[in-house]
Amino acid sequence: GTGLGARPICNTDVFCFAPPELSHEQLPPGVLHPRRVIKGVVAGVRDYGNRMGIPTVSGAVYFDPRYLANPLVYCGTVGLLPHDRVEKGPRSGDWVVVVGGRTGRDGIHGATFSSAELTSASEAVSGGAVQIGNAITQKKMLDVLLAARDRGLYHAITDCGAGGFSSAVGEMGAELGAVVWLERAPLKYQGLSYAEIWISEAQERMVLAVPPQHWPELEALCRAEDVEATIIGRFGNEGRLRLEYQGRTVADLSMEFLHHGRPRVVRQAVYAAPPERPLVLPSLNAGDALLQILGSLNVASKEWIIRQYDHEVQGASVIKPLVGAANDGPSDAAVLRPVLGARRGIAVACGMNPRYGDLDPYHMAASAIDEAVRNCVAVGADPRRIALLDNFCWGNTARPETLGTLVRAALGLHDTAVALGTPFISGKDSLNNEFHYLDEQGRQRALSIPPSLLVSALGQLEDVALAVSMDLKRAGNLLYLVGATADELGGSHLALVAGLEGGAVPKVEAAAARSLFTALHAAMVQGLVRACHDLSEGGLAVALAEMAFAGGLGATVDLRSAPRRGWDAPGSDTAYSPHAANLVLLFSESNSRFLCEVEPERAAAFESVLQDVPYARLGTVSAAAWLEIWGFSAHDRPELVLRQPIDQLKEAWQRPLRW
Repeated sequence: GTGLGARPICNTDVFCFAPPELSHEQLPPGVLHPRRVIKGVVAGVRDYGNRMGIPTVSGAVYFDPRYLANPLVYCGTVGLLPHDRVEKGPRSGDWVVVVGGRTGRDGIHGATFSSAELTSASEAVSGGAVQIGNAITQKKMLDVLLAARDRGLYHAITDCGAGGFSSAVGEMGAELGAVVWLERAPLKYQGLSYAEIWISEAQERMVLAVPPQHWPELEALCRAEDVEATIIGRFGNEGRLRLEYQGRTVADLSMEFLHHGRPRVVRQAVYAAPPERPLVLPSLNAGDALLQILGSLNVASKEWIIRQYDHEVQGASVIKPLVGAANDGPSDAAVLRPVLGARRGIAVACGMNPRYGDLDPYHMAASAIDEAVRNCVAVGADPRRIALLDNFCWGNTARPETLGTLVRAALGLHDTAVALGTPFISGKDSLNNEFHYLDEQGRQRALSIPPSLLVSALGQLEDVALAVSMDLKRAGNLLYLVGATADELGGSHLALVAGLEGGAVPKVEAAAARSLFTALHAAMVQGLVRACHDLSEGGLAVALAEMAFAGGLGATVDLRSAPRRGWDAPGSDTAYSPHAANLVLLFSESNSRFLCEVEPERAAAFESVLQDVPYARLGTVSAAAWLEIWGFSAHDRPELVLRQPIDQLKEAWQRPLRW
C-alpha cells in the first residue's frame, strides 16, 4: 500500500508478555496464561510470515507482569519500490476495485477493540474483532499487484486496515468523492448487513483506483493468478461519499465534513515527576549478578523464537538475527542486501525500555532512540542515513496524568530525533491498554500496561562487505570501550534482579552521541573494527559475556581505565567506594556506548579516528574460555572483580527460554 505498491523484503516482530512462570492462581478472570499467549503469538507470526516468503530478521521480547492482560505484538515490514512509483492518487472516473480476500464479519470493530479497555467479558463479547488471516491469499494478491503496478494498471492503492472499506475508500476519495455499491463486495458468506460490509476489517484486501480502460487487462491478470478482483464503486468529482445497497442510498456525506467536520478533542495533560531516590548498592558479588542478569527473561536468549522464523528466504540476509561461531549469539541488528546484484545494504533494528518509563518517560523515549540508532551503527550503518518509526502503546489517556506521560515521551522523541538528525517517517499508537475485573472479594481492579514505546530504525550501508557482527573473532585482539559511563542504574537490569529501587534513569547527551556515532562509523568504513556490540540491557558486563560466548573465545579486561561521566575514580573526595565503582562500570546502562574488537596493528589508526570522543582500551581477547574482569580496589593495584567460564555464562543465558 505504500506508493503504488512495495515488495516486502523483511518482517520484524517485537513482543511484550507477562512472565511465563506465573501461576494460574495469579490470573484474573478471562485472562489466558502467559505461556499459552506466548506460544500462540509466536506460532501466528511464524505461520503467516513463513508462508508469505518474507524473512523475519529482527525483533525483541520484553517481559513485565503488567502485560498480563494486555500483551503487545508489534509487527512491521520493510518494503522496496521503484523511485518512480512513489506518488499515487485516484482520478475522477476511476473504478473502485477491491482485490484479494473476501469480506466477512471477522475484524468488525477491530480498530475500536484494539484501543478499548478490556474486561473479563471481552473474550466473549469482542472475539469477532480479531481478523482471520490467510497467507496464501495474501501471497497471490501480492504477486498480482506488483505485476499490475509495473504495467501501470492503477493510479492508487491502499489496504483495508482499520475501518475496512470505510477508511480505504474514504481516504482515497477525500479530494474527489466516491460512490460505492456495497452489494457488489465479494462476501465470505451471506447475511452481512451493509454496515458490516462497510466497516469489516477482514484481511488480505486492497482497494485500487483503476482507469476504466485498464480494467479488462487487470481483470484478466487477476483471473490468470486466481485472485479475485471486483468493481465496487467509482471515484467522482462531486466531493461526496455516497453508499448504495440494493438500490437504496444508505449514506451520503460530504467529504469535507467527513474529514474535517468533527471538532478536535482537547484534553488536559499533567505530568509530575516522581521524587528522585538514590539507589543504594548492597554488597553484591559481580559474578553472581552477571549470571542472574544473563538468565533474566529480558536478556536471555530468544533462540526458541528466532529459530521458528525463516530469515534466509529471498537470500538477502547478510547479518542474521543470530551470529557467531555457533550461530547463536545475539546480533545487534539485521543487515540485508535488498537488491541482490548491488552492494548497498540496509540495517534494521529497534529500541525499547519500558522500565525507564517508570522513572521518566522523556528519558525512556530518548533512550529508545539512542538504542535503536546505536544498534544500526554497531553493524555498520551510516548514522547520517537512519530513519525512525515510533509505536506508542499506553494506558487510559483520558486520565490527565496518563496523557501527561505520553506527552512527555513525545517531547523526548522530538528533541532527541532533531538533535541526532534522524527523521521519523512513520508510526502508530494503541491507547487505553487497561483491563478491569472483579477480584475474589468483589472489588474493582485494574491492570494497566507500563508506558511502552517501541522505536524502530532503518539504516543504510554503502557496502554490505563493511558490515560488522558482534562476536569476538581472534585471540590477541584488543577490546575498546567507546563512550562514557555514568552512574545510571535506575531501571537497570541489575536493579531488577537485585530488587533495588530508585537511581538515575539513563539520559542521552545527543550532541556527544552524534559525534561518537559519526567517529565510530568512520572507523568501520576504514575496516578498523572486527567486532562491535552496543551496551544496553545489563551494561558492559553483559556485552562482554555475549561477545565472548558468541565468538567461542574469552576476554580479560581492566575497568579502571573506562571513561566516566559525572563521577570520579575511587580515591577522590567525590568518589564512590571501589566496590560501588566497579558495579557501576559493569552494570550501568548509560546510552551511546559500544564495545569494539580491534586488531593490534590497527589500534593506532582506530585511536586516531576516535581521538575526539571518549574511549579506552580495556583489555584483550583471550583463547582461554574465561571472562576475567579486573577493577578498583582499596589499594593502588587492580582487584579481580569477576572470573567466570564462558560456557557457564552461555548456559545461564540460553537456559530460561529453551522450550
